Amino acid sequence: MRGRSRRMRGLALALAMLGGMAGAQEAVGKFNIAGFRTLESCTATLVAPQLVLTAAHCVVAPQDGYLKPVGDMVFVAAWDGAGHGGASRVDGVDVHPEAFTEGRFDLRHDIALVTLSDALSTPPMRVGSGSVAGPLTLMGYRRSRPHRLSVTPYCSGRTETGLWRIACRVEKGQSGGPVVTGTDGAARVVAVIVAIREDEALAVPLDPWVRARIAAAR
Repeated sequence: MRGRSRRMRGLALALAMLGGMAGAQEAVGKFNIAGFRTLESCTATLVAPQLVLTAAHCVVAPQDGYLKPVGDMVFVAAWDGAGHGGASRVDGVDVHPEAFTEGRFDLRHDIALVTLSDALSTPPMRVGSGSVAGPLTLMGYRRSRPHRLSVTPYCSGRTETGLWRIACRVEKGQSGGPVVTGTDGAARVVAVIVAIREDEALAVPLDPWVRARIAAAR
């Protein structure tokens, strides 16, 4: 009975955590190339009315830095398979200045900021700082569940070669998704999911370049 009670308490806490993230989830959306229902997609987070945060490899080719067609990019906030909280095409892309070092892609700076054509009324998620020790929440649109936002709370991790390695399962499609601390009004994005290693997330913590660009956009 004790074991069952502990499991029930754990489930209740997890559900409470997910419920507390409801407001923050509205700022997370699908970032698509070539339209609203394309298979080539990542996740992105609205961090200012006309600015979203995502992974650099979602907007440029890591092999050569070639920019994907900006005119075919669309951000769809809070996509749930039937509706959304706002959508916009893209005006421009700003890739982290250290994403390419001596012609090679550096995963430790796999971050980009994307300027939208239209300002969205969806409340943006604020940025913050946090510890990789957690608790952290991962959000993203998984390839196996592309029309529903997946939210994984109570994650923790460690630093590995300049990245955060977070011991929670992720899939393709979650690249660019936020790593979040806090809940609801206190929710802050502190890192961006950029890769998978043995089913665990690799994430890039936000640095001064990202914070300065977002602050200027607000």
